[in-house]
Amino acid sequence: MKRQLIAAVGVAAMVVGLAACGSDGKKDNDASGSTSAAAKDYNGKTLTVWLMDGSAPKGWEDSVKADFATAYPGAKLDIQTQKWNGIGQKVTAALSEGSVDVLEIGNTQTSGYAATGGLLDITKDKNDLGGADWAANLNESSIFEGKQYAAPWYFTNRVVTYNKDVWTKAGITTPPKTLDEFYADLDKVKAVAGVKDALYMPGQEWYAYFGLLTSEGGKLAKKDGDKWAGGLSSPEAQKAFETYKKLQSYSATAPKDKDEATPQQKDVFAKGDIGTIIGLGWELPKPEELAPEKIGFFPLPGKTADKPSGVFLGGSNLAIAQQSKNPELAKGFLKIAMNEKNEGLVASSGSIPNKTALNSKVTGDFAKAALPASANGAVTPNVPTWTNVENEPNPIKDFLTSALTGDYAAAAKKADDEIAKRLNQKQ
Repeated sequence: MKRQLIAAVGVAAMVVGLAACGSDGKKDNDASGSTSAAAKDYNGKTLTVWLMDGSAPKGWEDSVKADFATAYPGAKLDIQTQKWNGIGQKVTAALSEGSVDVLEIGNTQTSGYAATGGLLDITKDKNDLGGADWAANLNESSIFEGKQYAAPWYFTNRVVTYNKDVWTKAGITTPPKTLDEFYADLDKVKAVAGVKDALYMPGQEWYAYFGLLTSEGGKLAKKDGDKWAGGLSSPEAQKAFETYKKLQSYSATAPKDKDEATPQQKDVFAKGDIGTIIGLGWELPKPEELAPEKIGFFPLPGKTADKPSGVFLGGSNLAIAQQSKNPELAKGFLKIAMNEKNEGLVASSGSIPNKTALNSKVTGDFAKAALPASANGAVTPNVPTWTNVENEPNPIKDFLTSALTGDYAAAAKKADDEIAKRLNQKQ
């Protein structure tokens, strides 16, 4: 689904010039999602909600609307679907004008909108919204400078995707549980006649590297006093790179100077002569290209069998606009959206829900494979200027190519300097 594409690849928008505006109102306090004020107080009110194209799972919108109508019979819920193309400028304008109440925001975008005053601080409302049960790593991107500015909604991550026919020809009957077992299996796949790449992984697949870095306890960047510093020169980053380099060595045709989108690795995998890729749920061939029953999934193994490798957690949060004309009604909406029934629909649609208590509801082979690693997942540094780092030319991509083809220390130093420069730029 598109939601797995957009948020997981870290699309982010620069947010500038939002004026903060205070609000007052009554605190939400009952299980239905209504506020302490009588429901009639909202008669004639319209709550405008922006969701991104492809995000809401099947049945979710109808369920939320029904719950909202019950809790607030005199109010109208206007859910509008937005396109991702050009959304940054549109959101910035809407937050400034106060023309939207609640909106979906990619998890790498949230701190940017919070820092510029666009989002309402809902710290005091967190527990009332069910926040005590939100998984800490999934909620991390909703917090900025110690305050809660959004609620985590849905997530996904990359998993190992393999061609069952190729793996069967290699004599492999069960998925590997450790990285060493995975290497041994890839050696077998590499020996299968007609296989071009045991693992197709371009040299600039930095999201895969990010997960390995997370496994080692490292960071792409860290705070050094009141400034940010790049983290690629750390021992943890170098250990992660050694694993990355080993994995990338199984790619005979994947370019070292391109990412997974050039060409789209799903198109490469569809040809049937690739044993394995590491990708997202949307990075699957069309059924007519490679039948779904011929594709298998498992989490990228870790060094030991008890813990998969870390992953980049892509997803979306739901936030209330600081200048919402209906802030208490908006909190009521969030409470409804995050209740067990509606968040359960997120899980049953094939995404990772915001609380582990709903993990048993996750459906779909891909999502079930993604779930174990999600507990070891993380997001990019939660700093408003992170989008500067992802802007092309992305220094992390360039670092990976340079380290694969040259000197690690020099490549890491150059990238760290550039990451620090971009993160420390004024907004």
